[in-house]
Amino acid sequence: MTAYRRIAVLDIGKTNAKVVVLDAVTGAEIAAARMANTVLKDGPYPHYDVEALWAFTLDAFRRFAKEPGFDAISITTHGASAALLDADGRLAMPVLDYEHEYPQAIRDAYDALRPSFAETRSPRLSMGLNVGAQLHYQKTVFPDAFAKVTTIATYPQYWAARLTGIAANEVTSLGCHTDLWNPQTGDYSSLVDTLGIRPLMAPIRPAFDALGPLLPEIAEAIDVSVPVYCGIHDSNASLLPHLVARQAPFSVASTGTWVINFAVGGDLEHLDPARDTLANVDAYGRAVPSSRFMGGREYEILSAEIGSVADEAILAALPAVVEKKRMLTPNVAPGSGPFPGHQRRWLNAEGASPAERHAAACLYLALMNEACLGLIGAKGPTIVEGPFAANRLYLTLLATLTGRPTIAVPGSTGTSQGASLLTGIAPVATPETRVEPSTMPGLEAYRAAWLATIG
Repeated sequence: MTAYRRIAVLDIGKTNAKVVVLDAVTGAEIAAARMANTVLKDGPYPHYDVEALWAFTLDAFRRFAKEPGFDAISITTHGASAALLDADGRLAMPVLDYEHEYPQAIRDAYDALRPSFAETRSPRLSMGLNVGAQLHYQKTVFPDAFAKVTTIATYPQYWAARLTGIAANEVTSLGCHTDLWNPQTGDYSSLVDTLGIRPLMAPIRPAFDALGPLLPEIAEAIDVSVPVYCGIHDSNASLLPHLVARQAPFSVASTGTWVINFAVGGDLEHLDPARDTLANVDAYGRAVPSSRFMGGREYEILSAEIGSVADEAILAALPAVVEKKRMLTPNVAPGSGPFPGHQRRWLNAEGASPAERHAAACLYLALMNEACLGLIGAKGPTIVEGPFAANRLYLTLLATLTGRPTIAVPGSTGTSQGASLLTGIAPVATPETRVEPSTMPGLEAYRAAWLATIG
């Protein structure tokens, strides 16, 4: 363990970016600055305003170096992005917005050359969510600009390179549905050679490596010289505290707009790309079976439609919902999840009260999450973090359906907190609530009927 007292974290999400300073002992956020992560529409394609982000970052570091001070810098960013650098270490091409959609001919050409799911455990995703698709697009459509590229770096490591002058790649960003990584061999996939970019790929460094001190001119500008750590993909930053603190097998359901499930010690061999499963790669380079559905968005939609109901009324309504098989079927938010191609239906719901509909919605979310966990071979307790950790009925239903305990972690471990652990500080203990499976009459028959409606 290190003796750092405070860690500054650059945390760039798709929508917002922030710089925070965390207390190494308590994990408390003792300073923070935030800005919107905007997409510019000029130039060859939509791209992130990295210069605005850079100016924001340096300004925050300058202010926080004075008060409260920090001893090291760590970095986490969203996935599905890479930086293309020239011989001087500057951007040879803008950092492409992964929500940019390519012409159909480009998509068809990429589909013809990308590796199989069996090799990469990376499903074909829309737009530029596969980084390999981005690189193919940039190389094919803009060959003159691409010819100036000498180094390709994953996105967290691009920011580390700007701070230290040392370019690197790192496996959590290479392994998050890029098509560029083979998690079975722990090496680049065949796509890297198909695209002819292996000589351009920056050296791979562990997320936990201190790449170097700040460049002298940056240290002078912010009036502090500290080590900069390599950095990590944001979902894996959230997973890291659990990897440090728990023994496998266990699973994590990280809830927000998306419910992202990780099965630590789970099953890679039966992943189904058609059902929103894939492998992520954790900070230690290990493949982690993963699945997802848009549970938070679905809950928001349903809550707006049904209206507010007290928790006690929802709990009281559950037995009648199970007995009458009042149910909601997939999908409230189409386009993702374990049951693709289905459109939601309410069944046996005529005359249902708002409390009954809320109870049925909780059953729907728990059944969806159970399906996601089953697809990735989840074993052991399920740790639920984020907003769903406050939903006692959902936690009880998930525990009972899976036959395994759920452990509710209030709030979220957070990407910033996870990234701070790269510096070697100890994880902060957080309060937990353990919910054991219970006996719920009629639930097995309800689940069987729900699955039968999906077919």
